[in-house]
Amino acid sequence: MRARVSWTLVLAAFLALPPFQRERVEEMGFGQIFRIERMRVDPALTQALRSRWDTEASAFAFPWGHMIPSLENVSRIIGLRVHGRAVSGYTYPCYHDLAERLLDLPVERRSSLVPREALQESLSLFEAGKNAGESEDEYLERLDRVSRRELASEPGPQADLDLRRFLVLFLGRLLFATRGDAVHCRFLPLLADLGEVGGYAWGAAFLEHQFDGLSASERQTSTSGFYPFLQVWSYLHLPALRRGDLTRPGLVPIARRWDSRRDTRHLDDQLERLQEAIDSYPYLDVVWQPYLGEGDEGRPWLVQARPYFGRSVWLHALNLLLPLNLFLTQRSLGLRQSVVEFPVRDRFRRPGRSFRGLHDTTDWRERAREQIENWERKGKGVRSDATTDDAYLQAYALKYGGKVYKSARHQVDVAGEIASLRALLQSAVQDREAAQRQTTELRSELERMRGAGAGGASSSRSAGGSPSLMEARLAGDVLRAEEAQRHLEERERDLELAHEQAMTLQSERDQLRVRAEAAESQVAEMTRELATLRVQRPSGDQEEVIRLRAELLAQQTLAQSLQQIVTDIDRSRSRSRSGVSVSRATGASVGQYLAGSSSRRRNEEEERHRPGDDGRGGGEMLPPPDRREGSGESGGGQ
Repeated sequence: MRARVSWTLVLAAFLALPPFQRERVEEMGFGQIFRIERMRVDPALTQALRSRWDTEASAFAFPWGHMIPSLENVSRIIGLRVHGRAVSGYTYPCYHDLAERLLDLPVERRSSLVPREALQESLSLFEAGKNAGESEDEYLERLDRVSRRELASEPGPQADLDLRRFLVLFLGRLLFATRGDAVHCRFLPLLADLGEVGGYAWGAAFLEHQFDGLSASERQTSTSGFYPFLQVWSYLHLPALRRGDLTRPGLVPIARRWDSRRDTRHLDDQLERLQEAIDSYPYLDVVWQPYLGEGDEGRPWLVQARPYFGRSVWLHALNLLLPLNLFLTQRSLGLRQSVVEFPVRDRFRRPGRSFRGLHDTTDWRERAREQIENWERKGKGVRSDATTDDAYLQAYALKYGGKVYKSARHQVDVAGEIASLRALLQSAVQDREAAQRQTTELRSELERMRGAGAGGASSSRSAGGSPSLMEARLAGDVLRAEEAQRHLEERERDLELAHEQAMTLQSERDQLRVRAEAAESQVAEMTRELATLRVQRPSGDQEEVIRLRAELLAQQTLAQSLQQIVTDIDRSRSRSRSGVSVSRATGASVGQYLAGSSSRRRNEEEERHRPGDDGRGGGEMLPPPDRREGSGESGGGQ
């Protein structure tokens, strides 16, 4: 079932509940989801974002650095609670008996899947299939019309049964949706006591489920879970992609404000254009902190959620545990990004992506006790004392290279040198703008001080006195700030020139490689023709053979020459990476700035291995729990 149809179906089930049941859903913290306007799915945007996901780091790897959806994003965009107990508990090899007892519905043996139609009909949703040519509004209106069979109108055991069935549909087909038609009920043990449901951090589990879904194959055009979240996240942080329309400003949660922009082009064409747009995205247009002007009015859930913002922490969704590595995105917290140790693939086997076949009953609160305690401590705060992003950007370029590019046009940047230079240029522009603001403030303060002391200064001069010590110090600060600004402007110009030269050199190398490949293709074709003539030629074709041999020799010489030029360019760029400053290498390779000086590398190593919770890079996360047993099911379901 398509994601938007599932949304309409769950919304119809919610509207069919009597008022007191809807109030209970509100108290559990799920009510904001049902206030969000139904949004078109944007498969091209989803696929473009998924292709940038680094599973090792649990982060997007963009040309300008890491970006990660956070708990604050979940809380503000879709209004889910991210505070409370971790969504953890038991998983079972079979949910048959549990489903019969808590849902009064059939579940196959050795399965956690409930037939969708049986679950819908238990909620009085009959004839729930979407008709051909039927709009979403018409579909919702028809469901509302045919689903008026009375559910329990008063609190009691039957009302609890109805609500539990609805929550299984809501969690399994909307919030934690998976591929396929059946509905998983792996969260059913947490729904046994309905009074405890609102105490879980469902928003944190949702974010973990999103991370797991992004780790699926890049060929998939949909994401598991509630798809508007990632779409609105990209509208806020990457507005220049222009994939969303702000049609209802001021509403909360933020997802209510946006509509997906309609794009009628073929999916492949949309994806190609999106990849190119991300590869060439203006770094200064990246919005790291989209909520600076947002208040808390109308969002009471934010008060309790704030202690969880800005912290690296383990996320839990039963047997799925993934880290929220916010130390990789310190810029999203208003800090400069310090050098950090990039996460590597853990040595533990990932659980399978099936909800069937668990080997035994597993209590994940015991299996993942350390990670549960990490959540209860609210993880680890992220701090940074870095004054520039340069060292991080160099390390980032060395790790990812050209893998940050996905469009065909940028695939030639194999070493990631252009990506690094663009990121360094952005950092230099930010440094220069900050220095310019500081210089302006100091000048204004100096002028104010001089104006305030004009009368006293004239009497001091007549008595042979000198300007005040404070004014002299301020004047010195202004001179030093102006000198720093000039230095940063010079560095910015050097980086711009180096970037232009790198782009030119890259283009020339690409053109030469195309010519070399074309020459090699002609050599192969002529070789085949010559071999044919040798076998089949009559006595009068000797001149044709001689001509073909001459052309073949010329093409071979041209191909070898072109290939040698490309090789020489690559070698010269490789040798040039031993330079120490890009400001002195405007006529040389981009790579000279990437290596840096030996002292900078030593400083980076010391920073990387510094122990303790000193906030530099956010420290290390706990390893994941052992998954060798009882790990046959996963929240990804891909």
